[in-house]
Amino acid sequence: MARIELTSLAHRYGPAGEYALRPLELTFEDGGAYALLGPSGCGKTTLLNIVSGLLTPSQGRVLVGGRDVTAEPPHRRNIAQVFQFPVVYGTMTVFDNLAFPLRNRRVAEAEVGARVREIAKLLELDADLDRRASALPAHRKQTLSLGRGLVRRDVAAILLDEPLTVVDPQLKWTLRRQLKAVHQQMNVTLVYVTHDQTEALTFADRVVVMDAGRVVQHGTPRELFEDPADPFVGRFIGSPGMNLLACTIEQGAAIIAGQRIALAAEAPVPAGAHHLLGIRPEFVRPVPANTAGALRVQVLSVADLGRYRLVTARAGDQTLLARLEDDLAPAVGEAWLSLPARWTKVFASTATHLSGAVPG
Repeated sequence: MARIELTSLAHRYGPAGEYALRPLELTFEDGGAYALLGPSGCGKTTLLNIVSGLLTPSQGRVLVGGRDVTAEPPHRRNIAQVFQFPVVYGTMTVFDNLAFPLRNRRVAEAEVGARVREIAKLLELDADLDRRASALPAHRKQTLSLGRGLVRRDVAAILLDEPLTVVDPQLKWTLRRQLKAVHQQMNVTLVYVTHDQTEALTFADRVVVMDAGRVVQHGTPRELFEDPADPFVGRFIGSPGMNLLACTIEQGAAIIAGQRIALAAEAPVPAGAHHLLGIRPEFVRPVPANTAGALRVQVLSVADLGRYRLVTARAGDQTLLARLEDDLAPAVGEAWLSLPARWTKVFASTATHLSGAVPG
């Protein structure tokens, strides 16, 4: 295990190409569980391949345990990588697949057997040790692929590139549970690439949100949900994402559709017209008519989603959503909604903040 440091790192494909990865500084601490989260094409796989050694960056350095490995090939980095599609030797047994990385390094056979059985038990593969890998279902092959990365005791980190893509949705939770167990028991550094926020937020201790080749924000799942630093993070994290309402700031309040919404006093915002007020649908609340500081809206629809109701409303020419308990949801028509100052964020309204694919 080791600390991985990326310093002044950037990459572009070809000398005249656009940057696939813009200059960044990032550290993966020893023993941490991290996720790289973002839409397709944001640079997360490029970043992962640079860490593993499959790509040499256009600029910057990769340090593993304080050692500069930027120019070193993958086999000199002691980093294992699990790909989107399982890489296993189909004609070999599960035992021999797990043993292969150790035998390739001439580990004594007695140690090979003990280590293979230890990893197989951890990943619940012990009943399959004598089966051919080709006979395993897709999710078990991916588990086996993970095991081949874990079996070496000297591995500095395990990188996982969208490993659940080929797995049946009903079985994804099984692999996520196994990954959490691996991290808790072995304290190995894990870096997990995904475009699925559920995978990222349920797996990782810290999530790195990427967009258009740049790191937009990194933090705990709670920090990203409650305190997004950028409108893109607000919209990308959450289901549904954060409401973003164009507003004017006047004397410490936001003006939306001609109505005055109070802001938190401890977070003063410069006056001006080019701002966005963000609030998550979970924090919007219905209040009695004419409540001071509330937003008068027209409720367009109320969707019953089982555990909650999703209210779609209009304030002037802008749409906002509220995620409410069944007994709190207002009827279609005029209603008043509170946007508590504690849960509002004000962002500068620029097109670059909203780049990339944002889920509906």
